[in-house]
Amino acid sequence: MEVLQWILFAGIILTSVLSVINSFKSRRAKSVAERGLHGARTNIYMGIMLMLIALIQMLMYSGSTLRVIVGAVFLVMGLFNLFAGLRNRSAYQAMNRTP
Repeated sequence: MEVLQWILFAGIILTSVLSVINSFKSRRAKSVAERGLHGARTNIYMGIMLMLIALIQMLMYSGSTLRVIVGAVFLVMGLFNLFAGLRNRSAYQAMNRTP
């Protein structure tokens, strides 16, 4: 169980760093398509990070009602961010392909 906790913690750190990097790239991008692509990647990484936080809340601690509710909210927010990021990424990639 301790190994799983460290893996989830490392995943949270990695996805948060990638989210911050893509957020900075998004703010500094010149074109709209590039800005949108980096913003979509930021959403994807934030969604994964929120889902990992939800997994920690649900798996690592005793199953109190409040922890389950907070974990479920983080899971739903993470899924929404992941879905929105994937949808936006496909739209902005199509925008980059067309001249």
